[in-house]
Amino acid sequence: MTQVGLQGPLLVLVSVWVRLQFGAALRVVLAGLLMVALFAGSAFANDCRDDTVFLRGDWGSSRFTVDVVDTVRSRARGLMFVEEMPRSSGMLFVYPRPSAVSFWMKNTLIPLDMIFVDPRGVVQKVHHNAVPGDLTRIPGGRGILVVLEINGGLARDMGISKGSVMRHPAFGKDAVWACG
Repeated sequence: MTQVGLQGPLLVLVSVWVRLQFGAALRVVLAGLLMVALFAGSAFANDCRDDTVFLRGDWGSSRFTVDVVDTVRSRARGLMFVEEMPRSSGMLFVYPRPSAVSFWMKNTLIPLDMIFVDPRGVVQKVHHNAVPGDLTRIPGGRGILVVLEINGGLARDMGISKGSVMRHPAFGKDAVWACG
């Protein structure tokens, strides 16, 4: 990442400037603050966890806390019978290999947006405001590795669209926005 690549030269530049401008006590304080800032930025950049999904695009970025469903049984149940979901939460359906996927809303009580993502972490399709209880098939397309379900209307409100990029450990090292 660019941020990590700039840390060395940035530290040298700041160190020289601080030595020229300030006393020893202030140097220690400023150096400590700089280290905390750099560490925090690096920690966020490498914060890939199973229960967290990051999305970014021209619209900005977002973070969702997710429940991962990666077995046939857990994917079949999904968000059925869930009466409410916090705004920054969702469910991530992870498949063993890229495939053609489709969903329906049987026994689902809340409207959902479905975000269909390929193996490189690129959003291929967003289905907005799936209707609770509707049995109409919602195709996601071919070559889909994960599907993120979030509260209905949220994808449009945030600007999440085809071409947005997702970050999660489910994607390999060849992902557009890889972990690590």
